[in-house]
Amino acid sequence: MTHDTDVEALRQRRENLADRLDVPVILWSGRSSARNFPANCFPFRASSHFLYFAGIPLETAAIRLEGGKMTLFVDDPKPESALWHGEMPSRTDIATQIGADAALPMSELESHAVGAATIAAQDTMTALQQSRILNRPISPAKVLQGIDLELAQAIVALRLSHDRAALIQLRQAADVTVQAHIAGMAVSTNASWEADVRATMEHVILANNMSCAYSSIVTVHGEVLHNDRYHHPMQLGDLLLVDVGAETSTGWAADVTRTWAVSGQFSATQRAIYDVVLAAHDACIAKIRPGVEYQDIHLLAATVIAQGLVDLGILRGQPEDLVEMDAHALFFPHGIGHLLGLDVHDMEDLGDIAGYEEGRKRSDRFGLNYLRLNRPLRPGMLVTIEPGFYQVPAILTDRDRREKYRDVVNWERLTQFADVRGIRIEDDVLVTETGREVLTAALPTKAEAVEALVQGDLSQLEAVYS
Repeated sequence: MTHDTDVEALRQRRENLADRLDVPVILWSGRSSARNFPANCFPFRASSHFLYFAGIPLETAAIRLEGGKMTLFVDDPKPESALWHGEMPSRTDIATQIGADAALPMSELESHAVGAATIAAQDTMTALQQSRILNRPISPAKVLQGIDLELAQAIVALRLSHDRAALIQLRQAADVTVQAHIAGMAVSTNASWEADVRATMEHVILANNMSCAYSSIVTVHGEVLHNDRYHHPMQLGDLLLVDVGAETSTGWAADVTRTWAVSGQFSATQRAIYDVVLAAHDACIAKIRPGVEYQDIHLLAATVIAQGLVDLGILRGQPEDLVEMDAHALFFPHGIGHLLGLDVHDMEDLGDIAGYEEGRKRSDRFGLNYLRLNRPLRPGMLVTIEPGFYQVPAILTDRDRREKYRDVVNWERLTQFADVRGIRIEDDVLVTETGREVLTAALPTKAEAVEALVQGDLSQLEAVYS
């Protein structure tokens, strides 16, 4: 058990929960799933709700929280496990490490479960165990009811703003992620395949005893928003969109995207679109401070992108009017970002309970329905800012959309930008008491600096760090 734990911070989180909820709570960590035979499992990732209060990624464990106190339920390792896994810590050792007030075997959990609230685990075996031990159906996390909904709302209220211990972990994830991106840029001009760049970047993450916070996106097909393939050859005229983030051993994530020219120099059309996306990125970050509505930041990005595309002759009209009719979403269809914390899309297993202020619902507008966060910003929030431009065939060739926007899109002019499949620029931004702090600011965004890094000129980093 080499994971860093801040026992005092964990205790404070439990006490904060008790201040908001007066029923007992049981949270399960979950268990790994077999890939093909029982001893060959997919990598285990503990439930983030469990991690927030317990601090370490135990498998097949549970915690009971009540009145600020925590009881750990986990079995001692079987003697024969030492052959395969080495010496493992005892239940008592683990309880001491995380500051548990008591520690019991899993067989005793059922006798302590009466009237407890919970959040559904995502693996089927644990979910079935929850229903059996609590003796009631457990609703999926996105449709919680009763005391389970009250628990989710309390957890959201706590996790929306990160405490000191969380920020230490989040900064570590951000720092390693920056290192990984710098390494990826450095190998690109000599790489033959997307997989070459991916391997270099993930090596940096693994070498820092971290894992990937999500499936890496390293692609010359940036128009595929969640591209998880790495088999395409890299040609000198290509753009490479790279969305890669590290996750600490206790689950805290970073999420960064950069887009660069494989050759080390953007073409004129690529640079033109890149600068439009960067203008939106910079304007949005400059606007972040407590009290600002995140939806307004999204709409600012949409307006800046619309203005840029008008200036380039791709769109026709007034930027505000184009955003009102969602014309910008032809090229910027997703939201400006999301919460970031113990998950790369923090608490999205709870659906819009976390992302949307109480009483708000998702819009059905083309330009707003993928907005993942719709709350006023508050100190301690960590959000991503990630505007983009994409030429998605499924959108741009859709007959109804082409008809709707035929008068505002210069389709002939758009063909001159065929070498721009997708561009995204993403940073992790902490809301402070008076403004903002970009945790990933050490990774340059200016086109000239990105080009220089791809070409091997590290002086650009010296300018950032000085």
